[in-house]
Amino acid sequence: MDTTENDLLLERQLCFGLSVASRSVIAAYKPVLAELSLTHPQYLVMLALWEQSPRRVKDLGGALLLESATLSPLLKRLESLGYVTRTRDGVDERALAINLTPAGAALRNKALAVPGTMMARLGLDREGAMALHRSMMSLIAAATHADDAGQSPADAAAATMADN
Repeated sequence: MDTTENDLLLERQLCFGLSVASRSVIAAYKPVLAELSLTHPQYLVMLALWEQSPRRVKDLGGALLLESATLSPLLKRLESLGYVTRTRDGVDERALAINLTPAGAALRNKALAVPGTMMARLGLDREGAMALHRSMMSLIAAATHADDAGQSPADAAAATMADN
């Protein structure tokens, strides 16, 4: 097989490696997060709220790169667990504000052990974990702008101006 033919081998596919890595890492989180009574997506929501609360659903979705249709069931479940409240925003009645309850804020103390536990489970030190994180964030940024890749710089600039 020549190099081009080898490019179609499953083991060489970036999408395959990322897909399997994602499923595997999330599965490794499962027993650790079960101690907090959280699923992985719920944990991500709580992380965002521990950084800033209250937050509007739209802002939360932007931070997590999730659509509101995906986020709404997560928020309802977190509310039923007693970790968040959902109320109409005082400034904009159309917006929904998500706030931590005292139980949700207190859960943060238990969650402090999660990063260290996960690094140990995955055989990573802090430096290795941060290097992987930087690589993933670069890849996310590249994928976000992948549609612009085939454009000339002038076309990309025009598209950006049209978006603004």
